[in-house]
Amino acid sequence: MGEFWPVADVLAHLAGRWRVERSVHDRASGDEGRFVGATLFGPLAGGGLLHEESGDFTWQGVTRPATRTLRFLPGAAPGTADVRFADGRPFHLLDLGTGRYVADHPCAADLYRGEFTVPDADHWRTVWRVGGPAKDLLLTTDYVREG
Repeated sequence: MGEFWPVADVLAHLAGRWRVERSVHDRASGDEGRFVGATLFGPLAGGGLLHEESGDFTWQGVTRPATRTLRFLPGAAPGTADVRFADGRPFHLLDLGTGRYVADHPCAADLYRGEFTVPDADHWRTVWRVGGPAKDLLLTTDYVREG
């Protein structure tokens, strides 16, 4: 993507329902997976958004239901978000003021590096590269606004 669409307020922009497609590539084994579903960013008591993702994940020919919940809280700077796991542990910050943001999340011996890009008002993408002693993954997720 060459051009990015600046987002003045991450929480206001993400609110609502998005179609989700994610590819998962294990660069060590060559295995490929795919998630297809939806994400709802709904109001969270006390401010912020509750990110609830659900759909089907196919890995090595087997499809199973999959879910994920995150909390997007107001960030320290206006228009940004403090992204946390469902249990409240910190995940990463998110600032889409330029339409592009890179975040790191160390997890035990692994490093998750995410690049977030917004090409227009109704699409955004995350690309997570996960590296560590036992992991070499590339996860690419495309979001399309519904409604």
